Amino acid sequence: MKDNTIRISLLCLWATAATLADPVLVELPHGTLRGRDNGAYYSYESIPYAEPPVGELRFEVPQRYSQHWTEVFDATHPPVECIQWNQQIDQVDKLIGVEDCLTVNIYKPKNYSRSSFPVVVNIHGGAFMFGQTQGSGHEALMASGNVIVVKITYRLGPLGFLSSGDSALPGNFGLKDQRLALQWIKDNIERFGGEPGNILVVGFSAGAASAHLHLLQQDFKQLAKAAVSLSGNALVPWVMQQSGRRRAFEMGRIVGCGLLKDSTELKKCLKARDASEIVRAVREFLVFNYVPFTPFGPVVEPVDAADPFLTQHPIDIIKSGKFSHVPWLVSHSQEDGSYNAAILLAKQPNGKELIEELNNRWYDLAPYLFFYRDSKKTIEELDDYSRDLRQQYLDNRNFSEENYLAVQRIFTDALFRNDTLRSIDLHRHHSKSPIYYYVYDNPASRSGAELLAKRNDIQIGTGHGDDYFLLFENQYRQPLRPDEEIISNSFIKMLEEFAESDNGSLAYDDCVFPNNIAQEQVQFVLIKRHSCEILKLD
Repeated sequence: MKDNTIRISLLCLWATAATLADPVLVELPHGTLRGRDNGAYYSYESIPYAEPPVGELRFEVPQRYSQHWTEVFDATHPPVECIQWNQQIDQVDKLIGVEDCLTVNIYKPKNYSRSSFPVVVNIHGGAFMFGQTQGSGHEALMASGNVIVVKITYRLGPLGFLSSGDSALPGNFGLKDQRLALQWIKDNIERFGGEPGNILVVGFSAGAASAHLHLLQQDFKQLAKAAVSLSGNALVPWVMQQSGRRRAFEMGRIVGCGLLKDSTELKKCLKARDASEIVRAVREFLVFNYVPFTPFGPVVEPVDAADPFLTQHPIDIIKSGKFSHVPWLVSHSQEDGSYNAAILLAKQPNGKELIEELNNRWYDLAPYLFFYRDSKKTIEELDDYSRDLRQQYLDNRNFSEENYLAVQRIFTDALFRNDTLRSIDLHRHHSKSPIYYYVYDNPASRSGAELLAKRNDIQIGTGHGDDYFLLFENQYRQPLRPDEEIISNSFIKMLEEFAESDNGSLAYDDCVFPNNIAQEQVQFVLIKRHSCEILKLD
């Protein structure tokens, strides 16, 4: 017996020594995993942070991963995307992904001058409906070599955000996935060489809104030191959903659950349906193309929900001051509205552009395009708002290709800029930590708007993601122009220093961000092709 105990102890010591000697081996509470040596960096992918959200765990709060590996876990497989109806797939059937998808994916540079690294956690975008970690690259950050990058997957669309508005089916499952992933990172990143006290959460679009929503949790400051929201925040109109209960029961009807009225019965029926059937039903909630682009998203949950994420509207949380007072950087591009305005430039089978349809269908479509369909009480209110919106930007001009940029400006202001400014203004009156803001104005040679428009003959300006994909590269944007290479390096240095800063200061190139908490007027950094400058809002 004594000999066996000694033998087991020696084996454990040998395993620990082997793990220390081989950086692709990492010891976790679940057991040992093996990553991959990619030459310039190490990767550890598809590491589960939650139990698979399938069967009885569908539409439930994510459960911590509890399995123990008896053999070395293979962390060399690229992450799979969560099942989704993906707008960016140019075919009738837009279904991709799997339901068992909740993983963290870690990338560590080879920089032998450092014994540990700050951590940048990336939350991908996709309107809470689609998206994947593979669309946000890490090569540029690995080449710089000063931070560990962690990318997380989370439930999307109806499987991530369906809500009946009560405790049976409260919603926000995708946000709860993100929160559990952040907790996993905080608990385990030191084992990979990360610094648990220097975690920066960065999100783009829906990921940006997610980062802001996490910041509005009082315990976020225990998980991260700062947050970055690029082209999105909790107050833009496509984030917080209304009429979720109506859509939940409509989903039940579409997939064959009948005309139910009880949320528990609805949940039971939906758990029994195939995941692909539920996700394919997304197309029934779209009025044309992928409009509205977020039919399922975050909601205010009832206070009696199990482990709720959000029980107050973000505006009320900010005004209460009961959130995490950590540094926050928020931004938008000069023409963020290119998403989803560019679809209006696409040619229809009859040869006409979709934008021309607005001349006859503006009052029908505008409430869906700009997410106020559920916020107005009467048809008269809807029509009045639609009329005023058109008049403000177009006067008496028609919707046409010649007037496209004016139409795109409606999208930019209504879906991004206006509520970014409102969010900054609320925070500057109720926050105790720095609030930073930048606007990016340097059009990409190839933008995502071209994919939506299916053409590249119209100049749309600096669009959605033109800055983000200089940090987390996308193959469609490659190769970068020389000026974009310089900007990319400056952005990366900005993030690295923000992640490691002791006092929450922030700078881009020679422009030190002003803290809007201390300013009489909102100030921002305008980042252009060959310069940056600090400006004040009029």
